[in-house]
Amino acid sequence: MRTSRIIPIATLALLMGTVACKKPAPAPTGPSQAEIDAANAKKAAEEAAAQKAAEEAAAKKAAEEAAAQKAAAEEAAQKAAAAEAAFNAAAEKALVNIHFDYNKSDIKEGDRAILQGIADFMKQFPQAKIQIQGNCDERGTVEYNLALGNRRADAALAYLKTLGVAGDRMSTISFGKEKPLCTEHNEACWSKNRRDEFHLQ
Repeated sequence: MRTSRIIPIATLALLMGTVACKKPAPAPTGPSQAEIDAANAKKAAEEAAAQKAAEEAAAKKAAEEAAAQKAAAEEAAQKAAAAEAAFNAAAEKALVNIHFDYNKSDIKEGDRAILQGIADFMKQFPQAKIQIQGNCDERGTVEYNLALGNRRADAALAYLKTLGVAGDRMSTISFGKEKPLCTEHNEACWSKNRRDEFHLQ
């Protein structure tokens, strides 16, 4: 009788021990879908913000470079305009007519200073080239005055070469009596027409 009671109790104890030792199934440890979506959204927002910041920085840099290029171009244009103005002012001051005696092509003593000024101008501005135009008064034939105009232009060119101006920076032409400055028929007028003019090319 005693033995039959012990067995069920032992069995019960064994069963209870088995039930007590059984561990519950572990709960999931990974992030939920909502957390994943939130993380992805945050990452996308950060990437968009970074891309926007990079685009804004690139646009700012491009604008600064464009502004710098514009400023440099404006400065270069101002310098070029100032240089051109200085060149034209110097040319206007230096390129003065010289005059000749009747039927002569000799350089007058008083005109040598003018030619020196032209030579100085040519040396100061190496890019300058000039045309020397020989002219005569109305007296004499067309052919004679064309030849005389050539001699007068050649005389000025030769003199300028002695002052150090390269010959390939000068050319000559004769207009004879075709381009008078004065049309009155007297010596005062004729003396103005017997001249060399100097023009930039």
